[in-house]
Amino acid sequence: MPQKAYFCGFKNKQIMADTNNQPLFSEFPPISTQQWMDKITADLKGADFEKKMVWKTNEGFNVRPFYRAEDLENLQYLNTLPGEFPYVRGTKTDNKWLIRQDMCGSNAAEGNAKALDVLTKGVTSVGFKLHSEDEANATHLSALLKNIISNDVELNFETVHGNKKLVEALLETFKKMNRDLSQVQGSVNFDPIGKFTITGKTCTTVERMFEYAGEVVKAGKDLPKFKTLAVNGKYFNNAGASIVQELAFSLAMGADYLTQLTEGGLKVNEVAGAMKFNFGVGGNYFMEIAKLRAARLLWAMIVDQYKPTGKEVCKMKIHCETSQFNKTIFDTNVNMLRTQTEAMSATLGGCDSLTVMPYDKIFRKPDAISERIARNQQLLLKEESHFDKTVDPSAGSYYIENLTDNIAREAWTLFLDIQGKGGYVAALQAGYIQQLVKKSADDRKKAIASRRENLLGTNQYPNFNEQMQAQIDAKCMENKKIDTTGAIIEPIVLFRGSEEFEALRLATEKATQRPKVFMLTYGSLAMRLARSQFAGNFFGCAGYQLIDNMGFATVEEGVAAAKAAKADIVVLCSSDEEYAEAAPAAFAALAGAAQFVVAGAPACMDELKAKGIEHFINVRSNVLETLKSFNALLKI
Repeated sequence: MPQKAYFCGFKNKQIMADTNNQPLFSEFPPISTQQWMDKITADLKGADFEKKMVWKTNEGFNVRPFYRAEDLENLQYLNTLPGEFPYVRGTKTDNKWLIRQDMCGSNAAEGNAKALDVLTKGVTSVGFKLHSEDEANATHLSALLKNIISNDVELNFETVHGNKKLVEALLETFKKMNRDLSQVQGSVNFDPIGKFTITGKTCTTVERMFEYAGEVVKAGKDLPKFKTLAVNGKYFNNAGASIVQELAFSLAMGADYLTQLTEGGLKVNEVAGAMKFNFGVGGNYFMEIAKLRAARLLWAMIVDQYKPTGKEVCKMKIHCETSQFNKTIFDTNVNMLRTQTEAMSATLGGCDSLTVMPYDKIFRKPDAISERIARNQQLLLKEESHFDKTVDPSAGSYYIENLTDNIAREAWTLFLDIQGKGGYVAALQAGYIQQLVKKSADDRKKAIASRRENLLGTNQYPNFNEQMQAQIDAKCMENKKIDTTGAIIEPIVLFRGSEEFEALRLATEKATQRPKVFMLTYGSLAMRLARSQFAGNFFGCAGYQLIDNMGFATVEEGVAAAKAAKADIVVLCSSDEEYAEAAPAAFAALAGAAQFVVAGAPACMDELKAKGIEHFINVRSNVLETLKSFNALLKI
């Protein structure tokens, strides 16, 4: 069989039995798509297929509940192999990636010592952040890179200013170390468009910004494997943008660099060859795999339009970082589960290098244990699960191939829209990019507030007795803030989805006394237990103290117990049918001694409201806004 046939997920193959060389499952007749649809329609019993079974994504397209071979018929790139243009299936013929860890040393000796240590523990890529432009010199860099001589180690750098000076100093340092310049791998995270996006300001004019970018690229021309120009798509990921937006905006930023720098005299091979894309990877597992595949496809198409010499330069260099958007301070160990699935998406999607953020990085300086866990998460994927042994394992999957195609189409449409507005920087200056990101971010905030998007341990199933204030490093949190003073355009805002819920919890921790929420369980056993559990989960998101009960014979007995417990909030948990009589009776017996809440949305709600009952909580409630209102009522 020709080698190229293996991509298609057995689409054109008969699987043969070992014993008699007959097709397996030949006794089963083929099932058509219409037969599947007929069966699904029958099982739905009249319910609308589109409403019940079709997923409406944030990315602007629908996802069906099943896909079949015919859904791949129009995907032209399926006839390619890994390492072949347009690189959907990867830019390499293997799936090896570099395990990266960033150093946080306060000086060169400390940074070097830590780098040498982690390089013995599985790390193959290190990142250094220079604290000032004064450190961008050969003396400092020589101390920082002392004894790091292997060309297999990727070296990455970031500095606030002086990127040209940094590249020149690195070149001088590598020469002094007798390094083979053609083999040195690494990057400088120099992305003036990205900085403009998140700070709203530049150090100079936009025109000069691109001129300087060209100078940085020229400074690194003798380091062909060293990337001196970055595109930080991760900013959009951490600002609540959709996957399609992150991809389209990243491509548009890259296209701006290509256009401006080639018009400034550089060749397309020089510019594209100097670029690295830094993507965030969120928790949408299959979408993130498809995003990286679509990214390589579209970037190859874009670069190819600039008529480069050869196709090699059309390869997209991808570094991934686990997202900060979905990470939480409370129930922080859940962050390890999040980063593990994100690392799987990145590696299965074919990233070139990956940083797994330590689970506690968002609120303090990571310690040795959290950094070790972050490293080992990648080592498990590589050494235990052998993710590096299979290239593009999702190839031929009807589902992921269609996700790849849909993301590519939507991102390409948005990319062309931005190009029609004069390119990324022009669209940014006009406020168009910010408008789209803000809309997506607001939608996600609403979804988190109403628990349509779950953050386990924060807006769903919280550990309401957990206390975190003492573990938060205020200085660390302050250092993460981006200085937008003097902004000339509106910057996009980086944030985490859990921040507002965390503010509620932390306010509760600081309160003189935690509010007590008493579950007045009465009547129907099944309904009272279900609703008390729902209400406990609801108020636990604010860190309130919960007092649950098995049930009371009368609502008056329950109210007496609530008063004895000095409850601040009393939640009546019963069935809709029983609320008509039980709620007014409990409300009257409570007589304003505590806030009274009915768990559910009974048909008699309007009648109950007419009798003075104000508070109802149910699955349609905006949890965040409701809890904010209770904090205000309780003067927290």
